[in-house]
Amino acid sequence: MIKEFKEFAIKWNMIDMAIWIMIWAAFSTIVKSLVDDIIMPVISGIFKIPDFSNLFVVLSNPSGETFSSVALAREAWASVLAYGLFINAILAFLMVSVTLFFVVKGINKLKKSEKKVEEPKISELDVLIDIRDQLKKTKWK
Repeated sequence: MIKEFKEFAIKWNMIDMAIWIMIWAAFSTIVKSLVDDIIMPVISGIFKIPDFSNLFVVLSNPSGETFSSVALAREAWASVLAYGLFINAILAFLMVSVTLFFVVKGINKLKKSEKKVEEPKISELDVLIDIRDQLKKTKWK
């Protein structure tokens, strides 16, 4: 059983998949930073909202305090509907989807440009006919 698992784990498909998972995990942090640090400030500037991540509605507040951020509200055990964080997650998803679309489109374009040169298929009969014709051309003494 251990031998079978080794063979399964060492296959190139498994290694390729692991590498791609690590690459996309790192890529997702880049996209998250792009959304949180670049796109969201621009959008929030357009809509005159300081930060989307702090858009929330307090559903229940046992302490009766007023909160300036989702983090502070959650620390005080308030029930919070953090719709701004949801907007950020949707934008991050859209950015990853669009990026993946262009990556896959580029890979498909590269695959199309790599046309395989097919060798002409020659049957045994064709080879024998060619040999016969060559023998007919030669003069035997």
